[in-house]
Amino acid sequence: MITDASVATKWLVDEASSSAALPLLERDDLKVPDLFFAEMANIMWRLARTARVGEPGALLARLENVFSLVVTGEELAQAALELAVTLNHPAYDCFYLALAIAEDDVLITADRRFHAACAGSAQAARVQLLG
Repeated sequence: MITDASVATKWLVDEASSSAALPLLERDDLKVPDLFFAEMANIMWRLARTARVGEPGALLARLENVFSLVVTGEELAQAALELAVTLNHPAYDCFYLALAIAEDDVLITADRRFHAACAGSAQAARVQLLG
């Protein structure tokens, strides 16, 4: 199963749908593109700036050893770009979908905008909305 940063944020910070996200941490087949860690660092920085979290580094460290597979962006970039053009959606999110396709797996997201962008596409069944 592929999870994106919108889901992982709910593992670390109490938000709407956190209760739906937390059971995913018990899985041993979670996969992400390496871009995930840059996204999470940026999210933790943003939350620290707005005083929503006090120890962003400690929160980020909780994600170490959670994933069974981390795939380099280099391996996914071409496919992510093609998906971004096809879906007319930012390439960052498409790295997760490219990984789901490469692994013949599903992507769980809390990003309603991305889910909607995929809804009418050939990959709609691969992208599931959290909860």
